[in-house]
Amino acid sequence: MTPYSIYIVDDEKTIREGVTMALEADYKIQAFSTAEEMIEALRSDSPDLILLDIGLPGMDGIAALSAIKSMNPEILIIMITAFEDVNTVISAMKQGAYDYVVKPLRLDNLEVSIRNALETIKLRKEVRTIQEKYFEENIPYFIGESNAIQNTLEFIKKVAKSPDTPILILGETGTGKELIASAIHYRSPNFKGPLTVVNCAAIPKNLIESELFGYERGAFSGASATGKKGLIEEAADGTLFLDEVGDLSLEAQAELLRFLESGEFYRIGGTKKLKIQTRVVSATNKDINSMMENGTFRRDLYFRLGVVKVQVPSLNDRRDDIIPLAKHFLYEFSQKFSKKFTSISSQAEKSLMTHNWTGNVRELKNLIERGILTGQGPELTIEDLEMEDANKEAVFESVNGKSVYPPLPPDGINLSSVQKSMEKFYFTEALRVAKGNESKAAELLKMNHHTFRYRKKKLEAE
Repeated sequence: MTPYSIYIVDDEKTIREGVTMALEADYKIQAFSTAEEMIEALRSDSPDLILLDIGLPGMDGIAALSAIKSMNPEILIIMITAFEDVNTVISAMKQGAYDYVVKPLRLDNLEVSIRNALETIKLRKEVRTIQEKYFEENIPYFIGESNAIQNTLEFIKKVAKSPDTPILILGETGTGKELIASAIHYRSPNFKGPLTVVNCAAIPKNLIESELFGYERGAFSGASATGKKGLIEEAADGTLFLDEVGDLSLEAQAELLRFLESGEFYRIGGTKKLKIQTRVVSATNKDINSMMENGTFRRDLYFRLGVVKVQVPSLNDRRDDIIPLAKHFLYEFSQKFSKKFTSISSQAEKSLMTHNWTGNVRELKNLIERGILTGQGPELTIEDLEMEDANKEAVFESVNGKSVYPPLPPDGINLSSVQKSMEKFYFTEALRVAKGNESKAAELLKMNHHTFRYRKKKLEAE
């Protein structure tokens, strides 16, 4: 087993040498006389634990503690102080120090503090191993090689660390928003708790409040004689995923906002206040900005749900993932249907790569499923896919070697139906017609405002 790595940072040579001699038999030790030297080493290394003197020359220990936490919040830090300066020690503990020891150092006390810190690190690593196992078992095909999806996954890892910060997932239909919600759950401290999924669009508006918050017996006509626990209670100590949150009624939005702000709620017909802890993740493919403008979605709820926002790229924006996803679905459905498909023909791959994926990953999955079910194998062919020609590229003429595109229709155009070289033209046209109003331009391009801003930023970068 690789020994734990420990940095000792102290301007007193005798302390550096004494601690090194006492610990080097069991741990990998590096010693530094200044915080600046230690910070430079951190740029290429990541120790498990740092013993950090508060009274350092130059950058002091408190400033160094803050710098370390900004670089790697996972590193545990034990502060060393020459005297019990209560205010300084309290400041250090508030900024995330694990423990402190007082000079003159007693090695027995120091070793106890180190052992406790390393037990914490060991427990963290064990939890992380279990968490990765949960993640792999519950998210079996989170496949993505493109920069777009890799950036999204890295962002998810960061924001998932909070147990209760609300997250709003934005993206087109079929991009895998529920999969993203699952990834957030299994990357969070709540990963052992329940992941409760609520499709707000599938529940009748007159029942959504009773489904979310539950009800007491006799609360209304037709209510169960024993009452019912709501989905929010079911999600206690876990994650509540509200899919299609834009379909909530204004009354349900008000109740949800109250719960988000306090963690408290009442069952319908109840007088007892209930309080639970859960992470609320929500998702929508609707244009929430337009809904807020016309009064069908509460602005205060939007800001509370979207403390953190995750924009899921469309499949058209992550084309490097098309063939890896297709091959995964090929294997999955070959197993399911007991077929012997082993590859995708080059012609079929080309067709998949040039197709306009208006239905995103869901459309690709359905297409491969149908091809495997009806095909013979062992190669998935263009004939098996039966790709419809509904997404033909818009026709444009060439005049004197210069492309002339069809004008933007009065009722707009679905940007997914045009070839990639024409996207920037229609983006510019939509903004011109809308006189710079992004919400109206998004409507002309048949997309929600968040997707519009994401695609606009991408086009500008290109």
